[in-house]
Amino acid sequence: MLTSAYFISTFTDIFGIWVLFDRFKIIQGWTLEELALIYGIMHMGFAIAEGAARGFDSFSLMIKHGDFDRVLLRPLGSLFQIASREIQLMRLGRFIQGLVILLWGSQKLQLPLFSMETVIITLAFIGTTSLFYGLFVVQATLSFWTTETLEIMNITTYGGLEAGQYPMSIFNKIFKGFFTFIIPLACVAYYPLAILLQHKALPLWLGILFPLSGIVFLYLACQLWKIGVRRYHSTGS
Repeated sequence: MLTSAYFISTFTDIFGIWVLFDRFKIIQGWTLEELALIYGIMHMGFAIAEGAARGFDSFSLMIKHGDFDRVLLRPLGSLFQIASREIQLMRLGRFIQGLVILLWGSQKLQLPLFSMETVIITLAFIGTTSLFYGLFVVQATLSFWTTETLEIMNITTYGGLEAGQYPMSIFNKIFKGFFTFIIPLACVAYYPLAILLQHKALPLWLGILFPLSGIVFLYLACQLWKIGVRRYHSTGS
């Protein structure tokens, strides 16, 4: 029931975008069908990351209550234990909604199922999931220094989702540069699809490489987690 409710409630996002395109038809050269690909990938990737990273989202409470000390006494790695502590299956509602929009956009654009286009879309989904999961890991890691999870990180997670479902070309250079070189949100979905749909005159093989930045970001987030664990000195009594 929660999954169904989440599936229905998330349609308000695409409804707002539909109203926008109903008024302006094309935004920075992108049609609604093309934007549906970005939207679907973003929401599918975020749904998997959000559902699987709930343990990191509430990690600051473990630090304050001293529960992380018990984690360090167990033989398994701390990163794995926190990652598997809680899984929210209701987030599949957002995933299914994103998948429906993605399939609709692909059908309207007549993209073949077994093709390079499918490979790029699949890699973009993997890269987006990795990036958002890495952001949740970074958010939790900051608790080693701040105790509280910084709410400003929501700008990069939930705010990143809102920004990432639109073409990055509509934003100013500073904003676009931040989400390209600091947090590679534009690299995991926008640039691959812009190349795929010929909005960018770049080689197709770059559309395959760009999503890998999300995996690299997740790897760096895990390394930052290890630094935070080494810095941890327990909460005391």
